[in-house]
Amino acid sequence: MKYSCIAFLFFVLFFVSCDEEDPIYSPKPRGYCRIDFPEKKYKLLGADCPYEFEIPIYSKVTIPKEAENCWFNLEFPAFNAAIHLSYKTVNKDIGRHLENSHYFANKHQVKATGLEETVVIRDSAKVYGLLFDISGNTASSLQFYLTDSTQHFLRGSLYFNSVPNIDSLKIVVDFLRKDVLHLINTTRWKKN
Repeated sequence: MKYSCIAFLFFVLFFVSCDEEDPIYSPKPRGYCRIDFPEKKYKLLGADCPYEFEIPIYSKVTIPKEAENCWFNLEFPAFNAAIHLSYKTVNKDIGRHLENSHYFANKHQVKATGLEETVVIRDSAKVYGLLFDISGNTASSLQFYLTDSTQHFLRGSLYFNSVPNIDSLKIVVDFLRKDVLHLINTTRWKKN
């Protein structure tokens, strides 16, 4: 009888302790700051260069020290990011410029988990090129080049001024990717 009372008491305590209404505590997952994105609006880049395109109104144009003619950065202060743009005149050396662009994009393969290339063909504006989407914790998630194959070569790459962490940067990269696509789709070569 003694053992059956102890067993019954143990049985009751076991089921009372397994009540589903008791909260279960676990460590809180790591979170990231909320990012408020601005409305997408664009304006024409007012530079004295052989090309033109539209840039977001929430970006700022800066010229890096010792930059060549028509090289500049398109900075996004709210995201601590910049698109570095460089321009070269093609002088029967288009192969070298294409090779350099592929080299710079492939240089990130060490940390990348993938590299996707999107072909750009805009015959009406004579704008051709490639957009490189580089996934993973890389220094540059987006790179591109545009050319008319005979005179102009424009190259751009997106960099963040922070340690690469795709978990926190992915949403910003996706937002800025739309701006890069708009830049590509509005690029025109100016007549000499």
